[in-house]
Amino acid sequence: MVVSVNPIPKKEQFQLLLDNTLMVLSEESKKKENEYLGLLGNKLENVVADIMKQNAVGTDFESSIELISGQKFPDIIAKKYYGVEVKTSKQNHWTTTGNSVLESTRVDGIERIYMLFGKMVKPVEFRYKPYEACLSDVVVTHSPRYLINMELPDGETIFDKINIPYDTLRNESNPIKCITDYYRKQLKPGEEVWWLDQDNPKSTSLIIKLWNNLPISIRKELMISAMVYFPEIFSNRSDKFNSLSVWLVNEHGIVCPNIRDIFTAGGQGVIDYNKKTYINIPQIIIKLTESIGEIKETITNSNIEDLTSYWNIKVTKPQENWIDLIIGNTTHLDLKINLKQYLKDKLLQ
Repeated sequence: MVVSVNPIPKKEQFQLLLDNTLMVLSEESKKKENEYLGLLGNKLENVVADIMKQNAVGTDFESSIELISGQKFPDIIAKKYYGVEVKTSKQNHWTTTGNSVLESTRVDGIERIYMLFGKMVKPVEFRYKPYEACLSDVVVTHSPRYLINMELPDGETIFDKINIPYDTLRNESNPIKCITDYYRKQLKPGEEVWWLDQDNPKSTSLIIKLWNNLPISIRKELMISAMVYFPEIFSNRSDKFNSLSVWLVNEHGIVCPNIRDIFTAGGQGVIDYNKKTYINIPQIIIKLTESIGEIKETITNSNIEDLTSYWNIKVTKPQENWIDLIIGNTTHLDLKINLKQYLKDKLLQ
């Protein structure tokens, strides 16, 4: 008779090993407090691995504890199935920035990971938790990374928030999209999810540029795009430039401190239309009429899906939809000219 034996010890056995490891760490750190205060980063990894090896003797984990060298995740593995990620902090709290959401350096075969956290201030303390149980949020440094909180209550992990289990998310082909979708639902008007948008990856330069340092031709091109994509800039809303400001940074890496002046500087002007001269026209309308040819070209060449996203409406006839948006955002202006007819004459013929 062949008896099948499960080669992977139960998680309760691994947690017992971690309990014993934590007990030794606590006792040793009391005896050698100053020494332990200096065990930051990979220095603590070595100590934890040694203690785990000692405590694994006589258990199912004997001779299976490995300290993984290099930039691998997690730091320590056992039975080629369990893992321990070691983090430290010199601050008197239980939070820190964790590992990449993508987990591209995850060791093959490792399915159950625990976070072992050392708070390296007097008195030195240690805690451990299942990895997914202490990940509260996602933050961006040079890549999207989890935020670790060893005091996180049950039910408040990032996985609870997005309603996707950790093991499901980490096995997604594009886990960042799932997180992006969640954060996009939390956005306030004018906000964006920075470069996390994997559906439309950005190729923005690493250099942040100032508007006033850009060539005039580039500024003109961006101004035209702004009038097309953000018709709310023609309104009297106090936040009318918010979305445009975010777009300039997010899509183009451009900061414009004086964004209102781009459209309003220069006072009022005149428009000649149908053999009649209209005076006292706000500068933003003057800029629109002066660029109407380029505006028409931009609308024509824009993707319907992009316009739908920018305008937050169902786009069926782009030129007509844009005209309606402009008229809806200029009702506060005392214009003698029939702006809607003017735009129709210029765009629809």
